[in-house]
Amino acid sequence: MTEPHHAPQFKNPDHDLLTPREVAQIFGVRTTTIARWAREGRLAFNRTPGGHRRYAASAIRRLMSEIAAESTDDLRIAEEDAARLYDQGWTIRQVAEKFDCSYGAMRRILQRHTTLRNRNGTR
Repeated sequence: MTEPHHAPQFKNPDHDLLTPREVAQIFGVRTTTIARWAREGRLAFNRTPGGHRRYAASAIRRLMSEIAAESTDDLRIAEEDAARLYDQGWTIRQVAEKFDCSYGAMRRILQRHTTLRNRNGTR
């Protein structure tokens, strides 16, 4: 059995440089994704004298923060969409099924975004 991969510990976060393979392992993606992010400017890099890309720990942390913020935005939008469907007359169960979510979890989400109807349909 193999041991789980742990992100490398950075001795000097501003000067440690990682290979594309190491960065790919940290993000759980392929090295081609790392190269694309570098081409798109999402992940800053340095070049070795041989022309290979190396990535600073600070650039990796910056991209991790951006990805986390994007995930938070996506979640907020999905919750607002669920509340909109509920406000249009969908039941909690219907909204939960639409979002592949349990009834209880969807009820808690909707309580944060709207006033829930009682059993006879009034608020």
